[in-house]
Amino acid sequence: MGASYGQFCPVAKAMELLDERWTLLVIRELIAGSRRFNDLRRGLPRMSPTLLSRRLQQLAAAGLVERTPTGAEVEYALTPAGKELEPIVRALGVWGTRWIPEIGDPDLDPKLLLWDMHRRVDHRTVPERRTVLRFSFPEAARPVRDWWLVITPDEADVCDADPGHEVDVLVTADLRCLTDVWRGARSWESALRSGEVRLDGREALRRAVPAWFQLMSFAAVPRPGVS
Repeated sequence: MGASYGQFCPVAKAMELLDERWTLLVIRELIAGSRRFNDLRRGLPRMSPTLLSRRLQQLAAAGLVERTPTGAEVEYALTPAGKELEPIVRALGVWGTRWIPEIGDPDLDPKLLLWDMHRRVDHRTVPERRTVLRFSFPEAARPVRDWWLVITPDEADVCDADPGHEVDVLVTADLRCLTDVWRGARSWESALRSGEVRLDGREALRRAVPAWFQLMSFAAVPRPGVS
């Protein structure tokens, strides 16, 4: 729990727990389906492992998260009290999309972008065989410049090192542009037409790539002044 506000108001009492840094984002990741510590870390790449562990302990102590040992690992899940926060987190995302539309360069993160994209693959639309996409962000720092998505009809894996499979489509992208596409601020068509996103591979696969992904869950939120 954070420092007390010294008020009996239930909003104040809730915020004593929830307004500590990263807390609601940990809950966001649990809502999105992450269950293991390493998966939570991949959705929160700029959060230290020590702080993530502390926040999970705090949420468990507050009755919002339950820990279940599974062999050598532990799985985390929201309790009924934690699940009641889902519409609140959703409302914050809608509000942020609508009223804080601009993102700065420090907000751009290939690791988070590819992690989010991998869990939003529409497996109903992908080829029946394994398909490999390589993403290259030429302007990004070398350690986060190249990524691979290995997609099958059942699952998708994101890799930061070459998995050793033949690449079917190379996606070369300006990081801000592809992030804006993912957020719903730009269309795939606009990004491809401008050349800020380029797809190289067999034509049938190139044309299909945009349909393989369901955009970020807040992408369809209407923005003021945007028709």
